[in-house]
Amino acid sequence: MGWRAAGSTRQTYDVPTRPPEDLVIRALTGYSTRHPWKVIALWAVLGLALIALAPTLFARVTQNQTGNFLPRSYDSAAALRIAEERFGVDPDTTTVTVLVGRADGRPLGAADQKRVEAEAAKLGGRRVVMPREDDAPKFLVPDRSQTPRIAPAMTAPDRSFELLSVELNGNPSDTGVQGVYRAFRDAARTQFAEAGMRTGFTGALAETVDTTDANKTATTVGGALLTGLIVLLNVLVFRSVLAAILPLLAVAVIGGAAAGAVAVAAMLTGLKLDASTPGLINVVLLGIGIDYLLFLLFRFREQLRSQPEQLAREAAAQVCARVGTAITSAALTIVAAFATLGVATFGQFRSLGPAIAVAVLVMLFGSLTLMPALLAAAGRKMFWPSRSLRREPREGQAARLGALVTRRPLLMLTASVALLAALAAGLIGIRMDYGQGGGSGDRTAAAATAAEISRALPAGVSDPTSVYVTAKDDGPLTTARLDGLSRALTQVKGVGQVAPTVLDKDHRAARIDLYPTADPQSREARDLASGPIRDAVARHTPAGTTAHVGGTPAIIADISTAVDHDLRIVFPVAAALIGLILLLLLRSLLAPAILMISVGLGFAATLGAATLLFQHALGKPGVSFTLPLVLFLFVVALGTDYNILITDRIREEMRRPGPARAAVARAVRHTAPAVATAGLVLAGSFASLATTPGREQVAFAMALGIMLSALVLSLVLVPSLAALLGRSLWWPVRPVPQGFKGRGAATYAAPPRGRAQPPTTHTQQPTH
Repeated sequence: MGWRAAGSTRQTYDVPTRPPEDLVIRALTGYSTRHPWKVIALWAVLGLALIALAPTLFARVTQNQTGNFLPRSYDSAAALRIAEERFGVDPDTTTVTVLVGRADGRPLGAADQKRVEAEAAKLGGRRVVMPREDDAPKFLVPDRSQTPRIAPAMTAPDRSFELLSVELNGNPSDTGVQGVYRAFRDAARTQFAEAGMRTGFTGALAETVDTTDANKTATTVGGALLTGLIVLLNVLVFRSVLAAILPLLAVAVIGGAAAGAVAVAAMLTGLKLDASTPGLINVVLLGIGIDYLLFLLFRFREQLRSQPEQLAREAAAQVCARVGTAITSAALTIVAAFATLGVATFGQFRSLGPAIAVAVLVMLFGSLTLMPALLAAAGRKMFWPSRSLRREPREGQAARLGALVTRRPLLMLTASVALLAALAAGLIGIRMDYGQGGGSGDRTAAAATAAEISRALPAGVSDPTSVYVTAKDDGPLTTARLDGLSRALTQVKGVGQVAPTVLDKDHRAARIDLYPTADPQSREARDLASGPIRDAVARHTPAGTTAHVGGTPAIIADISTAVDHDLRIVFPVAAALIGLILLLLLRSLLAPAILMISVGLGFAATLGAATLLFQHALGKPGVSFTLPLVLFLFVVALGTDYNILITDRIREEMRRPGPARAAVARAVRHTAPAVATAGLVLAGSFASLATTPGREQVAFAMALGIMLSALVLSLVLVPSLAALLGRSLWWPVRPVPQGFKGRGAATYAAPPRGRAQPPTTHTQQPTH
């Protein structure tokens, strides 16, 4: 971008040729600020409609069985197909194990067992109606009412209790299914109590409901605290009612539309989602949506302060067009990172990637349309009743931080790198934990029931490991033909009991259920299924047959293998795509490399800190096996948002006259409040996951990673490097200060504060 003389006394500069994406961004933001009420009305209708339809749509595209996310080549996935095709196992069912014993603790007699069977038959013939909220329209909430399938399972050797197997349709995470289970549990408990019997309930659904009920207060309080945190931060920063409330309302509307769009896209493409996907989408969109609106609000306020005579709609259009480029690049880094999950072998990751990508694209579209419309419609009233627009802000913490970073850049760089390196040292000795909730002790009634069962029977009776055998030759399968395999399995250490062989109706397939002594969700059960059991099956499978090991422990073992494979692929592909986006945005070779190295340090430090806390300090078996991938995608992609914002502002400031360090100081001064506030909001949204059982590690690591990205990487490490390197940071294309000595003219100077920009000469604030 260069200056040219226009006559003998006036300086102008050529308006640069804008990339096509800049033109699209300006077209969207320009239309939204010219017609704000039309855009707001359209989003209100669209958002509310998709919010209403999202629960019904998600119910159609989620699946219950985790094993169905595995590729067909995996052993447990093959076993699951045989179970469905040959034995009529419904992958959308969940099993609850009901313990029934005498209320006085005496052993069950023959009459007692007949009474148990009679009561079970009554329950099995009665339809359980799903409880409904009074204020929820029926057509918007899927009806999960159903008749449970109940069958006797096993009796304890000392006859202290009998087990019943109850099958319910639906995902344990579905609130409607949970309501059906509660209704069934209460009815069964009352009915057996009237017959003089005590009951206990266990299984994945029972554990989920008990844990949800136990944490209901914490979840409610956590959500309220998060909402209060966002409102309080905005009130403290902007001292405004609208600026505190509008971010939440806007993000809620866009987030609802995004969730509905994900469900619609899944239906159109046939993609199956995990039941946890909607909740994860909500957390991500809440964080990044408020981040983007905060970036716009801070820059809008800055523009109104510097140009008090400018029309608010013009200021909104100018700001949104300028910041929209950085927001678009930030959003695309997230989309690119999650799009790489499309190459994963584990279906849960492969479906999560497109889902998050679609949701973020909708949030980006909302950031470029609804949010500019809100700024244009509210104008200066956005910051009412604050009077901060009428005066220049005093030198605050942000200005002092900018001065410190540019005055002592080497010291600040060394300190930030030392902090990250110290946390990253926690990676020494890191172990992956593939357990899924085992060892919960007696914290819930379901866990207490499972513990009682395991004292009399193998722990795996409620969730057996199953061996499926199919015939390849023309001869039918018989129990005698499989006796050798069955006897070999009884000899495997860790297998407490082997059930009799069950044949399908055509005698072409057989099932042998094993009851391990270890909790099916534990690491011991996983190692047993993937090691000794599969070894015994491989050695003793009869000629002319094939055998596969299935069940929860085997599925977990195969998932761990798939995840290890995916980590080796997704990490480099995601890093390459993010680097490419940074290269296109920054139009530099050195700056993207520095940003990628910095976020790499942040990732290592975050994972190391999680290892230090959970594995070394709290004595956990290790960090969750999904944590590295989740951290890499979220912390690297979302953390890059803040780096993009600060580097984009540094480049803008370096295009103005003066030393490079002064430009860095100005960039930190103007950007630090937005980055710090946005980082706190995003970290708080991820911290709210701590109220969800089993998500403690993810909540801690994500919150810490975002805080390190916002406060250490973006506000200290990157500005320190920029101060040291100066305009060389943008090598090989360095930004040229916009000062030029033309004929009869002095050097370029910034306009006085409080005077409007000339509308056509572009002599005040060069754009980029």
